[in-house]
Amino acid sequence: MTGTALRIVIGTAGSGKSTVARRLAREYAAAYLDKDAMSARFVEAALQAAGYGPGDRESNAFYVERILPLEYDSLLDMAGANLRIGQPVVVDAPFSPYLSDPDFITTAAERFDWPPVDIEVIRVRVSPETLQQRLRERGLERDRWKLAHWEEYWVKHGGQPCAWAGVRLREFSNDADEAA
Repeated sequence: MTGTALRIVIGTAGSGKSTVARRLAREYAAAYLDKDAMSARFVEAALQAAGYGPGDRESNAFYVERILPLEYDSLLDMAGANLRIGQPVVVDAPFSPYLSDPDFITTAAERFDWPPVDIEVIRVRVSPETLQQRLRERGLERDRWKLAHWEEYWVKHGGQPCAWAGVRLREFSNDADEAA
């Protein structure tokens, strides 16, 4: 691959996307940008300051409407900063609210002043059984709602297609235990 590359690794929470993204970042000597590592502490503090629990995300309109867009804006802005200095980038985030918008990535490239860049999206998929098991095992506060409302969560996030224009899309099945 020539020129600066942006690889965006998407998938549901617990799919193993972070493992795949870290592997790609090492392989391509790329900056590794993980949405949760970049913003989790701020998100939890903002939720608590607004009177919500630190893990209250999917069911919380305040989070979805006010905080989530800022998380993604910060992530994509940081990607642009790295791309502008010629650094390849691997982004690790679910992008669930934005997958159905065909113009999401092209709009982000304009908003955050990305240079011309080759964009590959790697969608990490797992079976619902594997995902449920991984979420239980990792025991994170932010996964409680997902597990308590499993059918609703899986319908909304489990099979969501990526409609983004201007990217190459690759599917990666990650049901193997060692891949998590």
